[in-house]
Amino acid sequence: MEDIRGNQYPAPFAPPYGAPEATGLYDPQNERDNCGVGFVANIKGVRSRQIVDDADRILRHMDHRGACGCEENTGDGAGMLTALPHRFLA
Repeated sequence: MEDIRGNQYPAPFAPPYGAPEATGLYDPQNERDNCGVGFVANIKGVRSRQIVDDADRILRHMDHRGACGCEENTGDGAGMLTALPHRFLA
């Protein structure tokens, strides 16, 4: 494959259509669809409160799928994953 400047690149990988075959612990029958995923990060690795605020905003926009904690005994699957140091939690 060649770009407009004449640089050569390998052809893009085209994955096979359909689900892969079951192997090891993976079984395609366990695949589930989701209605949305949000990912917020600073590409330079800078920590900031703004990242948490932006992630919170994403969660608030997922009300349409029940991301409101309306039932006490079930989870709706919506949440926020952060990297907290062990010292903070100990």
